[in-house]
Formats: sequence, C-alpha cells, structure tokens
Amino acid sequence: MAIGALIRHGESTWNARGIWTGWENPPLSQNGIGEARQAGKLLKDIKFDLAYTSSLIRAKQTLEEMERVLGVNLETFENSALNERNYGTYTGKNKWEILKELGEKRFKKLRRGWNVAIPNGETLKDVYGRVVPYYESEILPKVKAGKNVLISAHGNSLRALVKYLDGISDSDVENLEISTGELIIYRIDNNGKVVSKEIRHTTTI
Repeated sequence: MAIGALIRHGESTWNARGIWTGWENPPLSQNGIGEARQAGKLLKDIKFDLAYTSSLIRAKQTLEEMERVLGVNLETFENSALNERNYGTYTGKNKWEILKELGEKRFKKLRRGWNVAIPNGETLKDVYGRVVPYYESEILPKVKAGKNVLISAHGNSLRALVKYLDGISDSDVENLEISTGELIIYRIDNNGKVVSKEIRHTTTI
C-alpha cells in the first residue's frame, strides 16, 4: 500500500486577478505561498519518498514551500506532461469578463467541459492524453513498488488525473473543481488500484 498525494499549486499572482494563466508562468502570490505552507503542515503525518511537478514556476514553488515545512528535500521529477491546460486565445484574459460575454452555461462548458475546444489551445481531453500516460509510465510503477509520492500540479492536469483515478464520466467531470492549495490523498494498493481517497483543504491567510 502506498500514498499518492495531489496538490494543486497555491494561488498565483494571475489567479488573484482572475486571469486565465494556462502555460504562462507567473509566480505564487503571498496568499499562495501561505496555502503551500499550510498544505505542507497538513501532510506532516505522511513520509514521502518522491515528488513530481510540472515545469511551471507556481507548481515548483508550491512543492518547495511544502518541502520547507516538512523538513525534506525529495528527489523530484519535473515534466511538462503535468502542465496546466493551454488556454490558447483566452490566455491572459480576465475570466469574469469572458463569463459576461459567454453566459454562465457556455462559460462552464469552456472551463470545465471534457472536449470543448479553445482556438490555439487544449481541451481537457487533450490534457488527459498527456497526463495519464505519464502517470501510468512514470509514477504508477513507483506507487506499485510502495513509494509514497507527492504530485504538485494544476487545476486541469489534476482534474484529468482524478478523472482517471476515480473513473469519472466525460459528462460528470464538468462538475469536478479543485481549489488552489487543495490536497487529494489516495491510498493505492500494489496492483495500482485506489483503496481510499481523502481531501484536505487549506485555508487562506
């Protein structure tokens, strides 16, 4: 039995302003640093062996802050397969202005739908197509070998992974939300099967 803990990075400076970030690379806000440190405190009961992070600063910073709190320096694997969804032409635009333009129903489909295209960007299905193969080839073998792993990534890359781990349908994934600093802790057996799931929430400072 091993643990796979997923953390959505703390609030970034763009999150704080309601701006679609995607593959852009802003750092954590002060609030986001606080969320990352609190997440570390919430994981003090678990001894981790390895860590995985996307190639984006906000995920890497989150992991670094957690490591400081936990007093560890984990062997870490960085890969762009865990990056956030590419928001294409919406990158850098204010989410709430787009909400006004599209209306609530279309806006939710755009943000949370399974196979909703964005010009020059990715669907959640596209993100799933890079996250899950990476998990299966690189992370799952370590988990099956009994290693406890910590994965620091993004709202949509983690939604794709949770869809896979929980067996969520294409339509129901639209209702899956993961907030900044949120922890999802899976206990996984030696066959790679999820045995239990727990969510731990940080609170903003």
